[in-house]
Amino acid sequence: MTFHSGEIAIQNKAGVREEAQRLCQTIGNLIKPAAQEFLKNQQLAVASTVNAKGRVWASLLTGDSSFVRVLSEQTIEIHPTFLTRDLLTQNLASHNTIGLLVIDFANRRRLRLNGKATLQSDGKIYVELKQVFFNCPKYIQLRHIETKLAESLKQPEILTRDVLSQTDESWITQADTFFIASYHPEFGNDASHRGGCPGFVRVINSHKLLFPDYAGNNMFQTFGNLQVNPHAGLLFVNFESGHTLQLTGQAKVIWDAEKLSEFAGAKRLVEFEIEQVLESRNACPFRWKFGEYSPVNPS
Repeated sequence: MTFHSGEIAIQNKAGVREEAQRLCQTIGNLIKPAAQEFLKNQQLAVASTVNAKGRVWASLLTGDSSFVRVLSEQTIEIHPTFLTRDLLTQNLASHNTIGLLVIDFANRRRLRLNGKATLQSDGKIYVELKQVFFNCPKYIQLRHIETKLAESLKQPEILTRDVLSQTDESWITQADTFFIASYHPEFGNDASHRGGCPGFVRVINSHKLLFPDYAGNNMFQTFGNLQVNPHAGLLFVNFESGHTLQLTGQAKVIWDAEKLSEFAGAKRLVEFEIEQVLESRNACPFRWKFGEYSPVNPS
């Protein structure tokens, strides 16, 4: 596994090039036994895809405890509970690359799987994997799934707008977790997790957000993609109601020391310009009960 030019540029700017090169050895293209065991009981994943116009989206995928099934060391099958009009299926019809983040909030574990997807007529997705690797547990808030509420799901309702509503802004400023999707024209899609204490994402106005980047694994897959292609997608999940908020737009990394001082623990900032908002009410059949914040969240 080697890094592309965008990742190398960010690693050099952050002064972690040698460390990143050592960590590169943790990225493979096979689902090893530990990853196979992890996938057996997971019920939530986030997918990064790109549409025909080049916009990047992050979508929520959920299902029973076997909805991500390992077919071979390099192939998985995903059988999620889809929204009937979810844009993920439309995106895969035009671009077959996909980035997946499978996350277990209760045990603070996350696995990234990136590759090429084939959408089947029955709604299943087959993915031929090119990258498989675990991430550290930093900034994951502890939550426990409450599957008993799965049968009470109301009919999904999807609302589209160009800017944030006041309700959206309130939702975002109270969030302690979101997901970011990015895309490299040659290397494909990637999905990643971001967490912090409520308020770590700031709403500048109805079409612009600002959020910090904390110390992480120093490989910079997300920022490396943004260095080459600024298009990105954000996903916010309301874990109590099952609603989701998807944003697509363009992201810019900010290194300015004066601005960084406004955010505790920030190593960099990301300014996100919103181009479209997709609110999906009753998008998820599950609910999660909050446990505790990550002990490493800056405050």
